[in-house]
Amino acid sequence: MAKRKLFTGLAGFAVLALLVYQIPYVKTRVDWRIDIAKTYLRGVVQPAGPLPTARPVTSGPPTPILTATRPPGPETQPTQSPTFTSTPTPVPLPTSVSLEAPAYELQGINNCGPATLTMALRYFGWAGGQSDISNVIKPIPEDRNVNPEEMAYWVRNFAGWLRAEYRVNGDLALLKRLLAAGFPVIIEEVFTFDDPFWPNDDLWAAHYLLLTGYDDPSRTFTVQDSFHGANLTLSYEKLDTNWEPFNRVYMLVYLPDQETRLRDILGADWDPAGNRQNALAASEAATASDPGDAFAWFNLGTNLVALERYTEAAQAYDSARQIGLPQRMLRYQFGPFLAYFHAFRTEDLLTLADYALQRTPNSEEALLWKGWGLYRQGDTNAAIQLWQKALEERPGYLDAQYALDFVR
Repeated sequence: MAKRKLFTGLAGFAVLALLVYQIPYVKTRVDWRIDIAKTYLRGVVQPAGPLPTARPVTSGPPTPILTATRPPGPETQPTQSPTFTSTPTPVPLPTSVSLEAPAYELQGINNCGPATLTMALRYFGWAGGQSDISNVIKPIPEDRNVNPEEMAYWVRNFAGWLRAEYRVNGDLALLKRLLAAGFPVIIEEVFTFDDPFWPNDDLWAAHYLLLTGYDDPSRTFTVQDSFHGANLTLSYEKLDTNWEPFNRVYMLVYLPDQETRLRDILGADWDPAGNRQNALAASEAATASDPGDAFAWFNLGTNLVALERYTEAAQAYDSARQIGLPQRMLRYQFGPFLAYFHAFRTEDLLTLADYALQRTPNSEEALLWKGWGLYRQGDTNAAIQLWQKALEERPGYLDAQYALDFVR
């Protein structure tokens, strides 16, 4: 009888626990803890060493390159073609600016991009929340990265009364000019974890912030941080240092009737091609000024990739890798995959894709490019499996769908 009662009690507890687990808030938190445990165990089995350095480059006839890895898709193709404008004469700025802070949005798991974009949209009167965005551009919560082009795609297609642009090679003066003109600015910065996710974790990650003000006397920006809180301050120096690893990318949401004003502020950087040329010159100067700056070399490679100068880009990435890069670098930026693929350095591509997947097994970008590397080596079946997995991890991922269509 006692055993029967015990069994009945345990069964009842199990049913209750299962019902409680179905509550979205509880399920999200439990799944997150399970994911952390799995991540740590994977780090024990596959220790997180440094990002691999480049293989020696050997000469030889290149494999004929694919004319394209995919056609421009809605996640990367702009809906407009900005035209070049000349750089305007700077006007004196106020010593401090404070835009009205939008309603704060505390991010869900891995959701700093949608949460930060939510706050930027709310500045212009949008009434939605981060799930409206994440359900489209990262429908699986375990997806750990959202790119600026994905967020811009969402604005252009799901908030059509607003417009969005992103550029690289920003600087503090530009941020201040934008804020003084009434434009809140999204930037991507370094985020440092409090606790390790695996043994020897360098704790380095990426995070989006929304800037809503600045103050020259204290040399600080006011930021809306979806993880740490609203109306925080960040010093000019720290912001710039933490901004550099992401090529000083910045994103703007704005009303159509504000475009002329925005074009005047950006000047030559309004044109995407001109912006990349300016970024290239800046990154070349940065590597010359400090040859030991791995992020300067990485940015140089990324700007060269944007200009389709892949062999030079691969060499720049070689330098960055030799100096040393964070363990999660390839979770957020994928220029090396394109550079090594188009420079016919397939072994380097596969080495980096494997390393990226050790740290982030569900990275659709790493799965995609490992697939292209294996396809180039002639293993089409393995490539197809990886592209199918990329689509599972990121439903609707156009790059993976293109790859499958290309080989079938």
